[in-house]
Amino acid sequence: MLQFKVSGMTCGGCVASVTRAIKLEYPSASVDIDLRGQIVKVDVVEDPASVARLIEGAGFPVLEKTTL
Repeated sequence: MLQFKVSGMTCGGCVASVTRAIKLEYPSASVDIDLRGQIVKVDVVEDPASVARLIEGAGFPVLEKTTL
């Protein structure tokens, strides 16, 4: 499981954008987003840098990434 601390997510549309970006590349991934805490959790561990790029490509800077 990967966890990313991100910046700038403020609404359900932000959640949908990040989820869509990740699911396009990893269709079977489980994406859990805590809007209040600005945390994105993804059950993909193959390539954390790739997932971070997808989140950033959706418009949300990744501040920190960890593997759980």
